[in-house]
Amino acid sequence: NRLLPLLVEKGEDGFYVVECPLFDGCYSQGQTIDEALANIREVISLILEEKESQNTLKYYHPQELSLHTLAI
Repeated sequence: NRLLPLLVEKGEDGFYVVECPLFDGCYSQGQTIDEALANIREVISLILEEKESQNTLKYYHPQELSLHTLAI
């Protein structure tokens, strides 16, 4: 099993938007976090059908992940 980074944000409309920054254009949404995560899993499985995405995943070995916010 591979662990992938995901960003989850709740929009003003109440929907959860999930993005995997590892792949361009890899995002989905859902009315609940569980639904959004199920949807992004499906998107990732489709993206991984592409050879380029498989190579990206092959060489992805982060030592540490963190999320920071910056007030501006």
